[in-house]
Amino acid sequence: MKPELHQVAGRPLLLWRLDRPLLAISSAVHGGGIGEREWVVNATVESDYRRDDPGDHVAELAAACGLTGTGTGLLTALDVRRQVTVTDSGVTVTATTGIGAHCTWAAGEEELAWLPGTINVVGLLPVRLTPAALVNAVATVAEAKAQALAEAGLPGTGTPTDATVLLCPTSGPFDSYGGPRSVYGSRLARVVHACVRAGLRTSPMS
Repeated sequence: MKPELHQVAGRPLLLWRLDRPLLAISSAVHGGGIGEREWVVNATVESDYRRDDPGDHVAELAAACGLTGTGTGLLTALDVRRQVTVTDSGVTVTATTGIGAHCTWAAGEEELAWLPGTINVVGLLPVRLTPAALVNAVATVAEAKAQALAEAGLPGTGTPTDATVLLCPTSGPFDSYGGPRSVYGSRLARVVHACVRAGLRTSPMS
């Protein structure tokens, strides 16, 4: 499912209106954790973003779009119109990929101030995953993203505030695995890798 493009306060915003609540695992600033979600937003903010309440800001943006209920939302300094969406056998991922000057190693020693996340991944899986499989799937996203960055010759595994949202049905047949060699984990890895690689070719690097 591709997101809708909106303009709120003069800035672009991607919006997923879910036709039914889905089970989500999210590291987003608003609506993070594991639980049912009814919408997702990924919004562009200024590169010198200074609000210290990003979660509340997402709630304001959602309200401006007429959204109600429980959702989850991400922020990025990248223009979200640069989004890339890829589908593989029922698994769909949309990524906004902008590195800027903030690519860093996960085990780097420097401490960086919070900045709006620049590699945001929103993925939709067609079958329910168990909580453990959802956690594993998030790790799969991180591995596929790091692979794309390494192949591009970038010195890091991501930016300090990358965020991931994965969605799946709340009922029906389920899968207990989300790793990169599982059925749906492998599809997820491929589409994340493809999205980030394509995004790196078109996104600003400084």
